[in-house]
Amino acid sequence: MDTSAGCRLNGGGGDSGSGMITLEDLESFTDDQDLDSACHSQGSGSLEEDTEPIEEERGRLLHYWQDIGRVHQVDVPTDMAVPIHQLTTNNNSSTAREKVPFTLITQKKKCGEILYEKRHYEKAKWACIRVHEEKYEQSTCLGFMKLMRYICEQNSTGSYLGMTVPIVTVVRTEQSRSLLSREVMVAYHLPAQHQDHPPQPNDTDIVIQEWPASIIYTRSFSSVTNEDSILNQISLLVEVLDMPQIHLEDSFIVAGYTNPAAPVRRNEIWVLHRL
Repeated sequence: MDTSAGCRLNGGGGDSGSGMITLEDLESFTDDQDLDSACHSQGSGSLEEDTEPIEEERGRLLHYWQDIGRVHQVDVPTDMAVPIHQLTTNNNSSTAREKVPFTLITQKKKCGEILYEKRHYEKAKWACIRVHEEKYEQSTCLGFMKLMRYICEQNSTGSYLGMTVPIVTVVRTEQSRSLLSREVMVAYHLPAQHQDHPPQPNDTDIVIQEWPASIIYTRSFSSVTNEDSILNQISLLVEVLDMPQIHLEDSFIVAGYTNPAAPVRRNEIWVLHRL
């Protein structure tokens, strides 16, 4: 798949924890915790958002994230200026991001620590894109950039759809669970107002899928999400589950809620309860 429209390595490589922009880096477009201070510290003096020309504000935000991209040896293309600006201005607090609804069934705790939760998720429609890049981080980067464009007006309504969390990535492992497949699926839960009539993507790589109601076992973790950490978290979740009635397959889900600059990161590993 051509990465020129999304994330593109400028050179060098780096390991799986560096050298590319991650889903969490991109997700921080929607979080004002660092964005306001970082963006407003650039340029001279303080700028009032209601008086700053839109094009100037877009350029400032884009340059800020291009600077982040260069640290990761990745280009954030100029056509991301509008999506970045829209997500920033429409999601200026955590309350603006709709959470994917679920019903908590039970928790397993040990010494006050939640080892895992058992949840019920209703059937729902998701916008999904399959990506096959060399590294997990590259795939999630490209997939999320494309979903950002869909969320930000590149859809049949021509309107901003609204952000939901978590953004999830479906990953596959081989039988020993020591390697991740090169192909992943990045997915965005349609907001409640769009569930009945999902706007169609302009990008034909994005498809709308209805996921069935599911029982999901999930474990939280606060580290970065790269191939090594994901495989480690999958192993930890499988170990604490230790339930023969759960028929594990080769698919797992990585759910991302927060950006890496947050004092406490929130990610989860999900596994479906196969009956």
